[in-house]
Amino acid sequence: MSLFENNEYRWRETFFVLMKSSDRPLGEVLRNTLSNINRKYDLSESRTNDEAQFESITLYSPDDNAAMDITYLDGEDVVDQLEEMINDMKRNVSSDEEREIVTQLPKCNARLDIYHFEKLTFIGSDDEEEEFLDPGSLLIVLEELAGLCNGIAVDPQTGMSPL
Repeated sequence: MSLFENNEYRWRETFFVLMKSSDRPLGEVLRNTLSNINRKYDLSESRTNDEAQFESITLYSPDDNAAMDITYLDGEDVVDQLEEMINDMKRNVSSDEEREIVTQLPKCNARLDIYHFEKLTFIGSDDEEEEFLDPGSLLIVLEELAGLCNGIAVDPQTGMSPL
């Protein structure tokens, strides 16, 4: 079940790891990478294709009051969206690091979508909503996934790397 269907969690943001489809990891390798980051992560809903390549997984990070749905995408839609992103990024590039990212992106034809969710926590008798989301696990997961896939972590809202 997707976290979008879980009333205990609220979607906060989405990040991408852009990569070449030839660098798509095996499901077991990605699962082991995530479990080695933090033994307290709870991994579920792990799916692979017929070749044992990664399709999707859900990661719960109780210490951060967070969770992530991670999915793999490739094909024409990814390439078309990437072209738009590159054009937007070119207009806003302001550093050598950002220019380097823009030059690497045309080689990408696949991505991991990381949907970041906050666990809803209610404190007090009037059910006021409090924010307890810690982005630490998200940043660590992005960095590990980018390394595993020889990819580039990107915030699609800004078009820049959050790392």
